[in-house]
Amino acid sequence: MEAHERGFFTEEDSVAVVTGRNQKAKDERLKQVMEVVTRKLHEAAKEIEPTQDEWMQAILFLTRTGQICNEWRQEYILLSDVLGVSMLVDAINNRKPSGASESTVLGPFHVADAPELPMGANICLDAKGEDMFIEGRILDTEGRPVADAVIDVWQANDEGFYDVQQKGIQPDFNLRGIFRTGPDGRYWFRAVKPKYYPIPDDGPVGQLLGQLGRHPYRPAHLHYIIKADGYDTLVTHIFDPDDPYINSDAVFGVKESLLARFNKVDDPTRAREYGFASDFWDVDYDFVLARKGEA
Repeated sequence: MEAHERGFFTEEDSVAVVTGRNQKAKDERLKQVMEVVTRKLHEAAKEIEPTQDEWMQAILFLTRTGQICNEWRQEYILLSDVLGVSMLVDAINNRKPSGASESTVLGPFHVADAPELPMGANICLDAKGEDMFIEGRILDTEGRPVADAVIDVWQANDEGFYDVQQKGIQPDFNLRGIFRTGPDGRYWFRAVKPKYYPIPDDGPVGQLLGQLGRHPYRPAHLHYIIKADGYDTLVTHIFDPDDPYINSDAVFGVKESLLARFNKVDDPTRAREYGFASDFWDVDYDFVLARKGEA
């Protein structure tokens, strides 16, 4: 009888011994997951051959990561983000049919109870930043407009902060709003041009990025959640292609199809129509929803 068959641990049979203890797992999916995780972890340890001190440093890193988590900060999600795992899980769970808009990560600053606003409203409540007009259509994969689509939008301000990060400085629900399309599927609203910003980098994950020679910045973007009866919910962003960090997003959220065109417009007549004092930015971007079950 081999050592692993008797339950004895050896370097060569480490995976078989450990996973062999899980045969009476109450949840088959958990058993499957732990078999894969154990195998990959053991493969990594055998390839890297960490010293005892290096392994302890890894354990202490994970300990510090957990210690900094609280009700408003989730450092483990941040770790998942900067390792690209969040985007990989998102991609696996949001495979789209041809022509449908791509998804990306939700991010930590969504607020569930943002107000529903009339189409065309200005979501900037403090009049700070460069004016911007955003418009487009919500379509299905056949190019037909989607009526009664609910569009939840939010963004950082011109300094790179969300309202929830600056309580008492920005008004509540600043740069947030919910809009609903009519029969033509069209949407439009006013905002300000967003700016790039750093993910929280004062904790273990930020220190790791620094040691790896990586910056903590996300390129400028607007967040969207788009829902409509009969369609898969779309969680996504649109990005400014001219942002200095567009090719090095700290959390890997940029996809080429999500690059929008941010055009500077010097047209006093249009500016007056939108309630702007002078020139403004114009963004025109259509979203395509996949029907539930559409392959």
